[in-house]
Amino acid sequence: MLTKNQLNYFIQLSQKKFRDEYKKFVVEGHKLILEALTHGIECEVLLSTQNYFKTNSTLFENRFISKQEIHIIKKNELEKIADTKTPQEIIGIFHFPELAKIEYSKHKLLAVLENISDPGNLGTILRNCDWFGIKSVFAGIDCANVYNPKVIRASAGAIFHVNIFQNVNLINQIKELKKNGFTVLCADLNGKNIYEFIVPSKSAIIFSNEAHGPSKEMLALSDYTITIPRKGKAESLNVASASAILLSFLSK
Repeated sequence: MLTKNQLNYFIQLSQKKFRDEYKKFVVEGHKLILEALTHGIECEVLLSTQNYFKTNSTLFENRFISKQEIHIIKKNELEKIADTKTPQEIIGIFHFPELAKIEYSKHKLLAVLENISDPGNLGTILRNCDWFGIKSVFAGIDCANVYNPKVIRASAGAIFHVNIFQNVNLINQIKELKKNGFTVLCADLNGKNIYEFIVPSKSAIIFSNEAHGPSKEMLALSDYTITIPRKGKAESLNVASASAILLSFLSK
């Protein structure tokens, strides 16, 4: 049974300002919760209905969870905390993970994200980065919040595997990347055909909002602009789709 204060606290975590204040976020669903636990993300508490608790005992026997961290709550309480309309009857409250200090010498490909404001696109790009082995991503201040529930779902657990640096001053970060030997690439409609491009030994690729394209600052700082050649009449590719194609080529 939750107190009114406890319920309000959990509900508050749907808002970025409270996530940042408490340094905690909400994860919905058995699979994503298990993914977070398996990758060592610290769990404050699991919230479950009685019915879900009875029929999914294996999750609650997880070695990362103690019985003191499991609260049985009413379904209508869980629905107030959840972001989805018909949530699975299990929610986890997790602490922000500690980010490992980046060692540039251990990376061959990094991603820089500018103005990726759509949570679904951001989550999918992070999923693509994870798939192609990118271990660190730099997201500018104009990107969606990584711990937005929609980002978490779209990432399919990638946010638990990848170091994601948020609210980054991208100009300073790109200068730092160059200082550490990275060639900076920028995805742009007017760029060089990616399939005719010789991939540098160490690259950082900038992805921007598809509606606005990369900023003048990002273009000015880039060593090369690259594009996926168009065969049909579509105006552009969705940035998440484009990221998958470009990362596939660059990670060879």
